[in-house]
Amino acid sequence: MQLSGLDIAIVLAYLVGVFVLAQWVSREKAGHAKDADDYFLASKSLPWWAIGASLIAANISAEQIIGMSGSGFAIGLAIASYEWMAAATLLIVGKWFLPVFLRNRIYTMPQFLERRYGTRIRTVMAVFWLGLYVFVNLTSILWLGSLAIAHVAGIDQMAALLALAAFALAFQLYGGLKAVALTDIVQVVLLVGGGLLLAGITLDRIGEGAGIWAGFERLRAEVPGHFHMILSPDHPFYKDLPGISVLVGGMWIMNLSYWGFNQYIIQRALAAKDLAEAQKGVLFAAFLKLLMPVIVVVPGLAAVLLAPDIGRPDAAYPAMMSLLPAGILGIVFAALIAAIVSSLASMANSISTIYTLDLHRARGQADQRRLVRTGRIVTVVAMALAVLAARPLLGSFDQAFQYIQEYTGFFTPGIVVIFVLGLFWKRANEAGALAAAIGSFALSIVLKLAWPALPFIDRVGLVFLLALALAVGVSMATRHAPEKDIIQTGDVEYRTGAAFNVGALAVIAILVALYTLFW
Repeated sequence: MQLSGLDIAIVLAYLVGVFVLAQWVSREKAGHAKDADDYFLASKSLPWWAIGASLIAANISAEQIIGMSGSGFAIGLAIASYEWMAAATLLIVGKWFLPVFLRNRIYTMPQFLERRYGTRIRTVMAVFWLGLYVFVNLTSILWLGSLAIAHVAGIDQMAALLALAAFALAFQLYGGLKAVALTDIVQVVLLVGGGLLLAGITLDRIGEGAGIWAGFERLRAEVPGHFHMILSPDHPFYKDLPGISVLVGGMWIMNLSYWGFNQYIIQRALAAKDLAEAQKGVLFAAFLKLLMPVIVVVPGLAAVLLAPDIGRPDAAYPAMMSLLPAGILGIVFAALIAAIVSSLASMANSISTIYTLDLHRARGQADQRRLVRTGRIVTVVAMALAVLAARPLLGSFDQAFQYIQEYTGFFTPGIVVIFVLGLFWKRANEAGALAAAIGSFALSIVLKLAWPALPFIDRVGLVFLLALALAVGVSMATRHAPEKDIIQTGDVEYRTGAAFNVGALAVIAILVALYTLFW
């Protein structure tokens, strides 16, 4: 694949433009130095459109675009359940989780755990999330992103990886979350626009000039097995997406953990001006999630006919990009870079937030300028570690997206148990929370070794039930410590406005229609 002069000019214009915009929105009024709220929570002033756009820009990165296109090539449309079920999950987060978090002025997830349970669980989970974010999430974004950029631009992958890391650091190091969130509307417009262009052009090519719809119908006719959302037990990839479990089983646990209790994601909503603005933001994100499979799965489906001999499934998206004409290729390539850079910057900012506010400040370091400086140093260190770890950890996987889901599935059941009980059951205590956290990992390992044929999504659901029983049992068997619980829920207002309710019903109706059509 060769980038034309026009393509290169478009990409350079994007890079310069988004960098300048990030620095501009990060500027401070004369005489005001950035404090922790400014740097880590964008001064708690984000509007709904920035929240919704930033949620999607943080979420959709190389692991989604490259990884889910690869899974679309190998498995089919069923992989879109990760996107469509996330839309329903966002409604739950907006209605039942955000009211508690914002009422109690929560700025990190470990902080919630400390206020609800105690200091030990906060430290344990802060260290866990730092490890997960650096060595799973940040590394996967860098690795898959550099893989795509190397394929498109014809450069060495390690050079691409280093360039991505350096630009993501430069992009947000000064401004923090504000630099990321207030530029993400541009990133999302580019991401959605470029993704729709690629999907449209590949489908039109399959339709041999008869149009996009003709291409889609031909694709459905020639590879009908790739258009079932609910896989049958005899499907070769049933273990990855075990039938009805994607609707009523462990996928809910994966999504609730990711969208509701994941600092990397929820930090945007915590930085909202108020609850209503946060709820409008997650509703906006839910509608965008409905659109995402067109961008991240359809190119992989198209590759089944247009590039059946690509070898590695994760090469599907770059292979489809190679079919684009000059100019359009530059736009789509810039959109891919936008998704990668935004996610890298978001992840790095969340890592620095957790370390600085939950570990560093917990030791008594409260000077605002020092906190911001510490956050910037941690951002650089985290990115350097991810650069060093990317190839050893991810270089041998064909479908990196599925690897990420299975690895995180060892921990997510316990995370959901801890937070759901913490939000809605006052009798839960720190001993029960620690039992759920440790039990989730231990039970996952035991089940994986003892029952290897069990699909990992089903394992996640089963471990959730076992960890829930363990947390409840330990909490009831140990001393109730109400003095540790300073989370206020008695005056929390769960009622949502008419706009949110109508939008939520529309999202649910669209989901019902999609699953009915592609069952």
